[in-house]
Amino acid sequence: MRSRKKRLLFIAPLAILGMLLFIAVGGAIVSHLWNWLLPQLFGWPRITFWQALGLLALCRILFGGGFHGSSRSNFRRRMEERYEHITPEERERFRQWMRERSGFGPSTVESKEQ
Repeated sequence: MRSRKKRLLFIAPLAILGMLLFIAVGGAIVSHLWNWLLPQLFGWPRITFWQALGLLALCRILFGGGFHGSSRSNFRRRMEERYEHITPEERERFRQWMRERSGFGPSTVESKEQ
């Protein structure tokens, strides 16, 4: 138990530092890209670092699902639960359908010719 607390005391500050670094780098990248492209292309005004952070947060809320847990993990969990309850024959048909759909299996024309 004691080693777990020591490890947590070591990891927590590094995690906070990593998040702050990620935010700072993300804001700087958005700011530089905006100021490099948009004023010349569309005549829009230049933005500051803090406006870039706000824009980054707004895009995260609008397009990234907000600031709560990812819905992708819920989708994956539901699909895994469904996959567990199907028969082996249905699994094989699903795998074959996915292979054909992604271009790795025989096409419908080739399978009809055989």
